[in-house]
Amino acid sequence: MTSRAHRLQSMSTAAFCGFIVLAGMQLQAQTAVATPTTSTSTSTSSSLVRQLTKGLSITPTQARGGAGSLFALAKTRLSEDEFSKVSSAVPGMSGLLKAAPALSEPHSELSSLESSLPGGMGRTVEVAEAFHKLGLSPSMAAKFIPVMTKFVESKGGLSTASLLEKALK
Repeated sequence: MTSRAHRLQSMSTAAFCGFIVLAGMQLQAQTAVATPTTSTSTSTSSSLVRQLTKGLSITPTQARGGAGSLFALAKTRLSEDEFSKVSSAVPGMSGLLKAAPALSEPHSELSSLESSLPGGMGRTVEVAEAFHKLGLSPSMAAKFIPVMTKFVESKGGLSTASLLEKALK
């Protein structure tokens, strides 16, 4: 095995272990300190936030932050034009994106590895970290997606919802 291939394999293993550690940390966390959000993000995205809050039995802060984290992931996976369509269907998108928890400084091993991982796994690790900071298990992200997709479909149509769903797979 070449040195480069061995190094990539080692970094892939490190990223996977990092994801597992984040998931394990979440299991240990019983509560989390929520970061306050601005009133703008509260009022402009209230319909989606209400749906997430009610449907998933979470707090509005968790709903805004989780949706913001997933929309940020979609933004990295869609073209500018595609994300613009999704964004247009979600009132207060900028507030939701700002509500996503700030992530820790990139770790040198993970940040250099992120671009080499298949299917945007590095960004998936970031979403897991964001959900952890919100006091949610990383697996909760999967429960957000159908609610968010249905909301986008109701506001922007099936083709726009399909873009979001494709980006979050």
